This record gives sequence, C-alpha cells and structure tokens, in this order.
Amino acid sequence: SFEGRVEVYHDGRWGTICDDQWDDRDAEVVCRQLGLSGNPKALSWAHYGQGSGPILLDEVECSGNELSLDQCKKSDWGQQNCDHIEDAGVSCDPFTGTDLQLYASRMWSVVLPYFKGTVRLAGGRSPSEGRVEVYYNGDWGTVCDDGWTDLGAQVVCRQLGFR
Repeated sequence: SFEGRVEVYHDGRWGTICDDQWDDRDAEVVCRQLGLSGNPKALSWAHYGQGSGPILLDEVECSGNELSLDQCKKSDWGQQNCDHIEDAGVSCDPFTGTDLQLYASRMWSVVLPYFKGTVRLAGGRSPSEGRVEVYYNGDWGTVCDDGWTDLGAQVVCRQLGFR
C-alpha cells in the first residue's frame, strides 16, 4: 500500500517530521499533495522506522483542506523538541502496490517507497527541473529524447504534482 515515513526536502537536505500534533488531517494533506485520495491515516512513534539526519518540522497542524504541507500551521524549519522515535508517517490506502516517490512541489517532497513507472527529475538546479528518469525493475534509468515533445513533458510534470 502507499504508506511510509514522511520526509521533506528543504535547503538542500532531507529530514523527517515530528509526530507532535500529527493526525489524520495532516495525513489527508500529505496524500493530497501526492495526488492520492482514499482513506488517509496518520501514524506516529516511527511506525515506519526511524529516519536519520535532521528533524525539520514539528507541531504540524493542518485543517485538512490545504493543498500542501507548506500551507499548514507548523513550527519554523528546524525548530523541534523531538527524537527520531517520533517520526511521522502516513498511509494513503486503499491503494495497492509498492513503492512511490513523488516530488510534490518546488520546496516540498514526500517520500514513500518506489513503484514501477515512477518518474523523477535529476541533475537540475531545483526539484522542478532536470533529466527525466524512470524507475523500472529496481533501477533508475533515463528517457531517450527520440520523439520527446512538450506533451511528454506535460505528462511528467503532472505525474510529479506540478501544474
């Protein structure tokens, strides 16, 4: 299913979110940001394992109507009083399959495992530009530009959550 520890990307680094105030309304926003609907469920106490590196956010309090976590009430970046045992997670069931990663916006990314056909942008100056790569059979590969048009680029942008 589409579930995992929530991680965000800010100022060139990945980090986790503390589960203080973390609830199903926050999970609803994460699932929406990933382009998923269903029955969002917040999970706490590092249900999907403890992350490493910085804990970047704490006290996230969404109303459930926001389009991204960036619009929710939250602590300032890096201001937290947590350990990784409090890493927040989400489940966006009832979806099936494994593996999903989606760059959801210019500043925010939510990471869950990858599934076949997931796309990402690599080597760009920001998360919204770069070389198109596709996940297939356990590896990332590039896309040949033969026949590549703006239509293909629009599909990739929509798949990544850009408008």
